[in-house]
Amino acid sequence: MPTPDLNVDFLIIGAAKCATTWLQQSLSANKSLYLPEPELHFFSREYDRGIAWYQDQFSGFGRDVTIGEKSNSYLTEPQAADRIAKHYPDVRLIAQLRDPVKRAYSDYCMLLRRGSVSTDIWRHLDPEKAADERFLIDSRYGHHLTRFRNTFPEENLLILDFDDVTREPEKQLRRVADHLGVKGALHPPVQERVKDKNAPTVPHRFRRALAPLRPMLDPLRDKWPVRAIRDRIARPVKYPPLHPDLAKKMRDHFLPDIELLQKFEPTISAHWLGER
Repeated sequence: MPTPDLNVDFLIIGAAKCATTWLQQSLSANKSLYLPEPELHFFSREYDRGIAWYQDQFSGFGRDVTIGEKSNSYLTEPQAADRIAKHYPDVRLIAQLRDPVKRAYSDYCMLLRRGSVSTDIWRHLDPEKAADERFLIDSRYGHHLTRFRNTFPEENLLILDFDDVTREPEKQLRRVADHLGVKGALHPPVQERVKDKNAPTVPHRFRRALAPLRPMLDPLRDKWPVRAIRDRIARPVKYPPLHPDLAKKMRDHFLPDIELLQKFEPTISAHWLGER
């Protein structure tokens, strides 16, 4: 049974394609912290399961540890902030953000890799055609974070810069430790690339053919001969380049939202404006 008075100490709320998996894995390497591995998406997509189900997902944690989880959908789900505050009004929140143009393009490449979108990049990223669709909406950080700023005390929200993951990973984790009140440094940060969009993948025609066999094959994907067969048929994905004209249209589209974000986090986005 879930602990009745279980308290979740922190949530990594996003954004997607901003190295939040790196952050999750780096934090999980520390014994003083506990995070369930999969994204729970409770306050966004699974809220109907009830709070008892959510608390039960933390059944593996030990005593005297700081517990939290990472679900990138919390940032962009309109109801998530109020739902979180209802159950955990004192929770610490962490948002790791990236240049909105680069994040949107990376998100597009991920879904292209999965076969969920077409190679017509202008159809999916041009603000004149797709302003209300996933890739551009999810990069409107100022809009989304305003909900959290209006719901939680200012000191509860830590906003991190994606660029610091490669530039100063230890400093990034030190800021998280300070935010969570964890004594001592959080180390070591994960060194290897967590996700590589250039890694070969199984072509879509094979995926469709193998779809009925997924329940049987997935548990064996890292074992021979399944892995050998996969490596033999996997191919690199060719991504449409982000044309400078399209990137400029996207940056101009994001400008009002970047200015909104700067009102409460001026340093996180200043360098994004320099690439217009």
